[in-house]
Amino acid sequence: MAESELNTTELERVPVVILFAETSGFTRTSEMLQPSIVLARVSEFFALVREAVERHGGTVRNVLNDTLMASFSGESHAQHAMQAAQEIQRDFTVFEESWANEYGIRAAVAIGLHAGEAVIGIADGPISGQPLIIGDSVSVADRLLHRARAGEMVMSKMFMDALAETGFALEAEELPALEIPRRAPIRLFGVLRDSRLDFT
Repeated sequence: MAESELNTTELERVPVVILFAETSGFTRTSEMLQPSIVLARVSEFFALVREAVERHGGTVRNVLNDTLMASFSGESHAQHAMQAAQEIQRDFTVFEESWANEYGIRAAVAIGLHAGEAVIGIADGPISGQPLIIGDSVSVADRLLHRARAGEMVMSKMFMDALAETGFALEAEELPALEIPRRAPIRLFGVLRDSRLDFT
C-alpha cells in the first residue's frame, strides 16, 4: 500500500522510512543576507526536496528552520527513500555552485535515513487536523541527520537491511555506532563525499 493510500483518519502503527534533510552551512551564513534572499533560497531547497520525495511516493511531514522531514511506507519503501535521497544530493549541487557564486553561501545537503515503525494519524489538539507521525524511528532518524556532515548521508543498519531486501545496491562505509542510553548500539553506515566538507 502506497503512503498516499494510508487512511490517516485512524491512528495506526506502520513500517516506515524516515528521511531528514537539511542544508548544512546555510543557517549561519543566512544571518548576513537580506530576509528576502534567505526565504527565496530556502524555498528553492524545500521545493527540490518535496519534489524528489513525492516523485518516489513519500510524504513531507514537517519543516523546521532549514530542515525537512519526510516518510515513506509501503512496498520497497527503503528503495524509494534512497532514490529520493540520491536525487536530492545530486540536484542540490546546482544550488551549491550558484549560492556560493552569488551570495558566498557554502552549503550542502546532509541526510539521515532510518527504518522502523511510527504512528500516523491526525492531531486533535492545539493544531486541529494536523497530520502527525510519531515514534522512536523519528527520533533515531533525527540523530542520524546530526551525524551526517555536509554533503553526506548517514543510515542505520535497519535501513540498510530494508534496502538490501529490495535488491538495491549501495556502497556505504560503516561508521561508529550510535550509542543511546538503555538500548543496544545502532550500527551506522555513510555515503561520504570524496572531499569531506565540514561547515561546523
